[in-house]
Amino acid sequence: MRKAGGSVVLLAAVGLLAAHSGVETPQKAADRGGGSAHVRVVRAIDGDTIEVRLGGRREEVRYIGVDTPETVKPGTPVQCFGHRASAVNRRLTEGRTARLSFGVERRDAYGRLLAYVRVGGRFVNATLVRRGLARSLTIAPNDRYAPLFRRLERRAAVAGRGLWRSCLP
Repeated sequence: MRKAGGSVVLLAAVGLLAAHSGVETPQKAADRGGGSAHVRVVRAIDGDTIEVRLGGRREEVRYIGVDTPETVKPGTPVQCFGHRASAVNRRLTEGRTARLSFGVERRDAYGRLLAYVRVGGRFVNATLVRRGLARSLTIAPNDRYAPLFRRLERRAAVAGRGLWRSCLP
């Protein structure tokens, strides 16, 4: 009995030490803003939103700095090139491990985490804009890559890639 009681005391002490030593869970880093976490992508919800496993919970993650045509927004018809953007996002992310780099502002008005998303060596946010599947969308203070996204958007538009070829007059 004494041994079992000692183990419980030891485990409690280790738990308290971890709690007060600055060790931070991925969930706490995300809620604080900034930082990063490696996650498993459960599914792509649409062209610029994924669902991930983070800290034992499912979280929706909205990509920072980009906006793809709508496909699942209630009361909004499916927009031109929306299905294509969703399909590409699905191929890039679903079932894969991703690195999320969180924004200064950590959540949007819908409670979704805001992040830059990388899968392997690919910067997904930038890939979508470069391929003409998304427009740049700058919302301060999460504007770290805004110049890059604007530059990629201009190049996609000039080249007539994706939605720039099919959707705009």
